[in-house]
Amino acid sequence: MIRVLVALFLCIASFAPAFAVNPDEVLADPALEARARAISAKLRCMVCQNQSIDDSNAELAKDLRLLVRERLENGDSDEAVIAYVVSRYGEFVLLKPRFEAKTLVLWGMPVVLLVLGTVTLVVAARRRGRRPAGAPLSKDEKEELDKLLGS
Repeated sequence: MIRVLVALFLCIASFAPAFAVNPDEVLADPALEARARAISAKLRCMVCQNQSIDDSNAELAKDLRLLVRERLENGDSDEAVIAYVVSRYGEFVLLKPRFEAKTLVLWGMPVVLLVLGTVTLVVAARRRGRRPAGAPLSKDEKEELDKLLGS
């Protein structure tokens, strides 16, 4: 029974996110390290693109993690560190882009698509409702059908 529980624990633990921060990158000051981790979780790995630099094993992500820690050790605020990284790599480096005029399309597109889809469905449903389903044939249509069927 203990073996089964240990195996179950190991399976569950394997699903936990693996952090790519190496021991040699960790700062001695726990408060600075916590700030570095929080900032790293907000920055996108430019190689992996779907991971934060905190989760990525790519060399560029390691360089960015070291850069973040270096800037924090030099006394920069969290906002200053993020602004510096964005100035070097652009808005794409942020996992959650800022809400600004230039990102308005990015933020507004899901709403626009949802509204357009809803309008399209409503218009299609109304058009379908206007057509009489199974309307009786006129006398001329019945004669034409009989002629075609050979009856």
